[in-house]
Amino acid sequence: MLYAILAYHVEAEVMSWTAEEDAAVMTKMIAVHARLDEIGRFGPAARLGETKKARTVRGKGDGMVIDGPFAETKEQLLGFHIVNCETEEEAIETAREMKRVNPSAVYEIRPIRFYLPGLAIPRTETES
Repeated sequence: MLYAILAYHVEAEVMSWTAEEDAAVMTKMIAVHARLDEIGRFGPAARLGETKKARTVRGKGDGMVIDGPFAETKEQLLGFHIVNCETEEEAIETAREMKRVNPSAVYEIRPIRFYLPGLAIPRTETES
């Protein structure tokens, strides 16, 4: 079963990290990813750009493009991980492993009902 593990965080806190603090968290997270990949449970993952650069298409027809998202909560969705787990409990343990290396993040686990793999795309580098 595929699960999406959605990573929420207080964006201002993440953006306040020094380059060294950010690299330390990402190095630990990449180690978790590598372990999951090694056992065949890791799928696509993405660290999303700043919410101030997000746009939302909303409304009828072609929709209207607005700045957004406008989160009503303290945390914003900053990334996601797709994992292949046999059970919900295994997905929860996977999220806990991520939480251990990024303790101030909040992880939401959702089963994926439909998944279409796309073309391999090039790796993107960290925005400056």
